Amino acid sequence: MNCRTLISSTLLVAGLTGCLNFQPFQRPEVDMPKRWKERSGKTSAAKLPEEWWRSFGSAELNRLVTQSMDANQDLKGALARLETGRALIGVKRADWFPQVSLGGDLGTQRLSASSMGANFPAGGFPGGALPELQRERYRAAFDAGWELDLWGRVRRGIESSTASAAAEEERVYTQRLSLAGEVARNYFILRSIDQQRDILRDTIKLRQDALNLQKSRFEGGLANDMDVARSTTELELANNDLAATERQRGSAEHALAVLCGQVPSVFSVASSGALPGPPRVPAGLPGDVLERRPDIRAAEQTLRAAYAEIGVADASFFPTIKLLGSGGLESVKASDFALWENRVLSIGPSVTVPLLNGGRLKANKRAAQSRYEEALANYRQTILNALREVEDALLDLQAFSKQRQALVRAQNSAQDTKKLATLRYEKGLASYFEVVEADRTVLSTRLAIAQLDGQRLASTVLLMKALGGGWSR
Repeated sequence: MNCRTLISSTLLVAGLTGCLNFQPFQRPEVDMPKRWKERSGKTSAAKLPEEWWRSFGSAELNRLVTQSMDANQDLKGALARLETGRALIGVKRADWFPQVSLGGDLGTQRLSASSMGANFPAGGFPGGALPELQRERYRAAFDAGWELDLWGRVRRGIESSTASAAAEEERVYTQRLSLAGEVARNYFILRSIDQQRDILRDTIKLRQDALNLQKSRFEGGLANDMDVARSTTELELANNDLAATERQRGSAEHALAVLCGQVPSVFSVASSGALPGPPRVPAGLPGDVLERRPDIRAAEQTLRAAYAEIGVADASFFPTIKLLGSGGLESVKASDFALWENRVLSIGPSVTVPLLNGGRLKANKRAAQSRYEEALANYRQTILNALREVEDALLDLQAFSKQRQALVRAQNSAQDTKKLATLRYEKGLASYFEVVEADRTVLSTRLAIAQLDGQRLASTVLLMKALGGGWSR
């Protein structure tokens, strides 16, 4: 290659490369609120601990979360997808390097007697003899090729694969966060049901005593058969409520078993004491969720991968330049296959320029741009969903706190009412129906408080999950 050709080629490559104005990926701008709507007062910027579920101070919960992280099948699937993504980076990165392969073949070939080269006159063929119509062929050679990534096709492909693998890694964090959140939520629901079951068992014991008392009074002529019937009805209604509660507990326990990767028939959670109080959760600022939430980070990496694919589509419009080489041995006789004079060699560049392809390249670029727009919409929607989840959890905690205060006041009033109704009944100033109604109100408020305590803890878990849990980035 003379100097003029070299300069011309260099200018051509530089000019074509200048046509590719592919800017580095930048995170899209998103308008974030300055404060949370459902939380007033000073906002704490402290972060949650890495193992945020330990904030509840429950050794049983800690054990269940650890078990789920070791045995949950959905998490195992997410980890496998992560390994797949990391392996695909290696597949793309291999295009950076020369590709060398060793191949060989042997076989028998027969030419047509009327083909060119087989019907030359005996004196007109080089060497003076006709070629054999049937002959053997032996070949073994190294083939090498290396693509010069002048337009960034390989580079953008690696960037896309790397971002896709990073997205899978963030999805693993998302899966772990969701798993810990579901374990904690179901655990507190189960504990709330245990509280309700204890209340119902105490109520059944008291109502059984009340029924025995009414039977004694009836036998002594101090009560009528309607009072006995009412006591029996209230006792059986409590038994019905207890059976329903047992069913709910079984369902919650089965859900925990699956989350922990266990067979429900061999899994159980022992009953325990009172529910813990919900810890205070530092919500931080709305903009923090962009870094805290792994699902948002995953959506951003997916967007980055889609952006890189546009670069791959752009590069496909430009020539593909490869350095190719092949060398080995070839012979028509096995006996002299290894002779040095039977060596073959070829080396040189290969250029493929796309000219007519029916609009395939343009359509491929439009598809890449559309996939990017889809990923961008998903990224923004993920942020909106994250903000909504935090606001919902904050709203629930505020409402549950107010509800509990009201229910505690209602319970105190209901217990006073029951005492007064019982006293009036014993003095003959009221019917037994008033005692029954007062007892029903006490039971319903006690059950409502126990249920609400479980909901408050579950909402605290949802808030921690919505904020991204324990984060270290």
